[in-house]
Amino acid sequence: MTRPLVALVGRPNVGKSTLFNRLAGERLAVVDERPGTTRDRIVAEGEWNGVAFDLVDTGGLDPQHSRRGGPLSLDRASYPGGDSADYLDSIRQQAEAACQEADVILFLVDVHDGVNPADGEVAEFLRRQGRRGPPSVFLVVNKCDSADRRQQASDFYALGMGDPVPVSALHGIGVGDLLDLVTAALPHGTPPDEASIRIAIVGRPNVGKSSLLNRLLGQERVIVSPIPGTTRDAIDTQLTFHGTRLTLIDTAGIRRRGRIAPGVEKFSVLRTLKAIERSQVVLLLIDAVEGLTAQDAHIAGLILEKRRGVVLLINKWDLVEKDDHTLETYRARLQAELPFLDFAPLLFISALTGQRTGQILPLALQVQEESVRRVPTSQLNRVLQEAADQHPPPSRAGRPLKLYFAAQTRTAPPTFEFQVNDPTLVHFSYARFLENALRRRFGFLGVPIQLRFVGRGKNDAS
Repeated sequence: MTRPLVALVGRPNVGKSTLFNRLAGERLAVVDERPGTTRDRIVAEGEWNGVAFDLVDTGGLDPQHSRRGGPLSLDRASYPGGDSADYLDSIRQQAEAACQEADVILFLVDVHDGVNPADGEVAEFLRRQGRRGPPSVFLVVNKCDSADRRQQASDFYALGMGDPVPVSALHGIGVGDLLDLVTAALPHGTPPDEASIRIAIVGRPNVGKSSLLNRLLGQERVIVSPIPGTTRDAIDTQLTFHGTRLTLIDTAGIRRRGRIAPGVEKFSVLRTLKAIERSQVVLLLIDAVEGLTAQDAHIAGLILEKRRGVVLLINKWDLVEKDDHTLETYRARLQAELPFLDFAPLLFISALTGQRTGQILPLALQVQEESVRRVPTSQLNRVLQEAADQHPPPSRAGRPLKLYFAAQTRTAPPTFEFQVNDPTLVHFSYARFLENALRRRFGFLGVPIQLRFVGRGKNDAS
């Protein structure tokens, strides 16, 4: 099922990152008293009342409202001194993109500041979004840590955004009530088309996603039909490739309908997140000329967090000057820069010329097959014994780790449960050694593997 999205928006320094950390249950966002600390979205998985969702933190909005109804801008005076001023346009565009893609928006204001014109302009922007349909918006009045402050929250009725919800993100006051409202408003997850293998095409702007999509759809023996996608205003493409039904999930936006504020397409992490969530295999495009960037690594991290199969496509390879060692040198550098995806296959392609693009869909199908591979328990334990003989389990404070039994508990992603004497004795390096042993024996090309270590007679994992 596809997770719905909840986005936090509001002016700088109203406590979005603090609320994000509270809702996510851990400190994931950087919290700083200076406005503009949050420069990029941060995504976490949340759950309340049995409802799972993705929670997204955004940079602050501080609008200079356009009389022509144009996109929001940011007041650079709100960011004195620091280098965050260089990122203000990015913050504004990311927050607008959140409004385009989210299912529920939490509009944060600060009770200490009272109602101010900037909040009014953000409210007007959100009302314009609401007139076009979803998302639902909740006005959250932060820093209500006393009875007097909670009473002052009623002042925000003046924004015309419905009932204010008083909370104190720092102390957790009112957060449970807020989550009750949010989960009640969230749509149910969208069931995927189980008969079709879903392949997402993701990557930062201008890496060639549109060109690749067009190239893939132009191959012989491909029957194409457009179908509505579950991402708002997007269209997936369903096709048959050598008798196998596929759905290509496009994040390039080349067929998006309706008006989109300038700059929104530049920051598409939310749309990318939805595409990854709905997919079984992800094609991550990287620009061969520019090399790996921080945004590439961020998207790669999202893929790993969602535990999806992945193929790395190094596009525009035709533009790279080459010698006999270029390909292997590039491969080694990329694997060093993305060590957490060292299991992913690499293809050096040109969407423009078609170089090696004929290998993409067969490789994606191979990755999908690997993700549903099930290992017989007898073979798994044989490999476990061989690994233990080659590299005995570690000890801590004189207590040796003992591996008793292993079994595969699920597929997609392949998940293996190891019964041990004490899960706390498992060092991450030894878990990595066991994962590599499984990959050497069984493959799992392009697929993340999950290992769970359970004390004998216990159901909790480490």
